[in-house]
Amino acid sequence: MFFYERERHLHVAFRPCRAGRGVFFGFVQQFYDRLRGYPFYKFFHANGSPMSHAQNAIADFIYHWYQEPIIERTGYNPVNTLTYALIALLAVYVLWLFFQRKKIVVDQHFVYGVLAFVLLGSTMRIVTDISERAVWDTFPSISPLHAFVYDIGWYDYDAYIIPSPGVYLVTAALLLLSLGILYLLKKPEYLGHVGIALWVPHFLVILPFLGNYALHAIPILFLMAIPAYYVHKKYQNNIFTLVQAGHGLDGAATFYAIDIFPGFTGISYGEQHVVGGFIGELFGTFFAFYLLKVLLAYFIVDALHKENAEENYKNYLALVIMIVGFAPGLRDVLRMMVGV
Repeated sequence: MFFYERERHLHVAFRPCRAGRGVFFGFVQQFYDRLRGYPFYKFFHANGSPMSHAQNAIADFIYHWYQEPIIERTGYNPVNTLTYALIALLAVYVLWLFFQRKKIVVDQHFVYGVLAFVLLGSTMRIVTDISERAVWDTFPSISPLHAFVYDIGWYDYDAYIIPSPGVYLVTAALLLLSLGILYLLKKPEYLGHVGIALWVPHFLVILPFLGNYALHAIPILFLMAIPAYYVHKKYQNNIFTLVQAGHGLDGAATFYAIDIFPGFTGISYGEQHVVGGFIGELFGTFFAFYLLKVLLAYFIVDALHKENAEENYKNYLALVIMIVGFAPGLRDVLRMMVGV
């Protein structure tokens, strides 16, 4: 995943607050304000008390490593990267226990359904990316759908709903809610249909902005297809092929957008993630990042192929790993095509 480098160098004029902006932090602030009214809080948090100093230190830590990167658009750092990774691993484990208990089969059809929601999440993030550009001021005049998105305020960056890590939580909530309802209706095979139905309105929102840069997706898809084709021919397994394709897409999008795309368009991007940025700086080119992603995905696929475990478990691990590739990869390609 990369950031738009103009954000680092140009002043961003923020719009007045509308409904939905600052929803997350506003809720936290309301809870905190209520808590401060209780006597026990005033006793333990009096000025100069050890509790007061500890509270200030914790608040400063949370703001510096977690809130500030979102507010200032500075991306990821080692602390929030490690925290989000640990939370994600815990969620993966808990979700697997849930799948086992409910006897949910992770087969090829289920994987396609989940990927529809991954596409949804990446596209929702592009709507928020567009909201940070000057074109947002003319956004409501495009169509009633655009006017609705503009007025509701949920997609504004300062609503802190869609920007990372919010987009992952929103997408996961939509996926699990849809999955739960479909299983109650005994129609789990429609998971992909629901994901696409939710995705289409978001795609229609960004469609008017797809123009001059759309053709730049072709070389990225080509770089993605080469290793994916090799894996498909070797293992004859569509799920393994998607693991390779997802990480090939992420690596190729990062390499092309940062190293190649600026030479054609003058639009510069930079890597947001700690590991990706380190590799690009170490080797002087993000082609090294692409190669590393491709090789890593191949070794993971080969390990899963040789693993003596039940098919459902291997498919679940493959699904999780491919999401890690497809989620940022799709967002990066769409963002480059839109030019934001």
